Amino acid sequence: MTRRFLWAALVLLALGACSPEVPKFNSIDITGADYAKGFTLTDHNGQSRSLSDFKDKVVVVFFGYTQCPDVCPTSMTELAEIKRLLASDGDKLQGVFVTVDPARDTTELLKAYMTNFDPSFMAFTPTTEQLAVVAKDYKIYYKRVEGKTPTSYSMDHSAGSYVYDTRGQLRLYSRYGMGAKPLAQDIQTLLQTKP
Repeated sequence: MTRRFLWAALVLLALGACSPEVPKFNSIDITGADYAKGFTLTDHNGQSRSLSDFKDKVVVVFFGYTQCPDVCPTSMTELAEIKRLLASDGDKLQGVFVTVDPARDTTELLKAYMTNFDPSFMAFTPTTEQLAVVAKDYKIYYKRVEGKTPTSYSMDHSAGSYVYDTRGQLRLYSRYGMGAKPLAQDIQTLLQTKP
């Protein structure tokens, strides 16, 4: 009985040594998810681009709008801080902002908005129809909330970020409020993980 137990333990150890180590993340690991496969939209320079254009970089995608009073600027500020924390690997991070308010967020406004955080970050402005399709694919929520005047409305929206590895594969969902350091650690792990 003891010999069989010892043999089983040795087999399990050997099998464990052969299987690849699964990286540990602070964010939610959604590797292999069958949604959020990417998009092709107009960037803040007026060019049609897709997420595959940022191959060899870790891409963080956030949905928001420029007149957002708190969640959006906080998330973008944290993303700029993450780039700083990555030091020499900072150029391997691509921040992507997709507006949920295409009626007000023009390409010029989005370009200025991105420059406030990091000039390398890209913003995308979908048409109303494109936004509906992308929002469904990314499982994000957005809704116009009327204000006192027709132009003073706000937008309720999901506040997390999607993270893609350097091969363009969806890997993580980062919740709002997680902080810059934990996500920077996750991005560093993705950069060190062999494809």
